[in-house]
This record gives sequence, C-alpha cells and structure tokens, in this order.
Amino acid sequence: MLKEVDILLIALTSPIKIGVYENSKLIESIESEEKSSDILPIIFKDLQEKYRLQKLFYANGPGSFMAIKVAYIFLKSLSILKNIPLFATDAFYFNKNGPIKAIGKLHFVKIASEIKTQKLETAPEVIFRLPDVLDYNEFSTEAAPLYMIGAVGQ
Repeated sequence: MLKEVDILLIALTSPIKIGVYENSKLIESIESEEKSSDILPIIFKDLQEKYRLQKLFYANGPGSFMAIKVAYIFLKSLSILKNIPLFATDAFYFNKNGPIKAIGKLHFVKIASEIKTQKLETAPEVIFRLPDVLDYNEFSTEAAPLYMIGAVGQ
C-alpha cells in the first residue's frame, strides 16, 4: 500500500522545488533547474508511482507569469483528472515576506495582507524555501494564479 502524502510545488523561479509531506511534515524534497513544463510531468509520474497523492499545494504568485501559469495548468489538470484537491497561497509564505522582483527596480512587497509594488534600489536575493511543516491554514481553495500584471504598470 502506498504512503498517503501531500505535495507542495514552488515554481516561481529556478530551481523549482517540490516538497512531499506526510501528516504536514516534510519527508522528501526535490529540486530541478529544468523548465517546469518539461520536468513536472516526469517528477509527478514518479511521485504517483511512489505515493498516493492526497492534496496539492502551490505558490500562486507573484513571480514569473509563465512559471505560475504552467504550474497552475499542470496542477489544476492533475487535480481534475485524479480528483485531488488543489490549494494555493502567495509566494511570501515561502520567503519570509521578502520582496519579490517584478520588473526593473519594482518589487512586489506584502504589507499587512495586501500585495503592492515598491521601487527598491537594492533588494535581497529571493530565496524560496519548503517549510518543514505545512501550515494548512495559510492555504486557500482559491487557487487561481496571482498574476499581478496591473501592479507592474504602476
């Protein structure tokens, strides 16, 4: 019998990161520098052979529009086809609320619960981390991507 797990995907920047969680605790992590559109089907095929997927989680933005779109379409399709619930939260959960590059000197920042853009002359390198323990309360079934395109033009 396969172990029941939840899967978390962070595909906002390279490398993409995937965490395997059992009872909300991280038991395996996977990283890849490859394009998410190429590697996600391979990784998830392996995961489905090794585990029984219970829930899918992902960072729905802000970040690379294309990476967010690929992650959402892939996970939403898997969710529908395999009847696995899909949950999302913003990227700030995975980088301790640090600024996230938008375009030029504009960066996304989270102030209280609102995501805005701010011009920053220098910003720290964005490092997204898989949490050791997944806090399910931070995620929502509102899993559509946060593209934030309107904010970039400001």
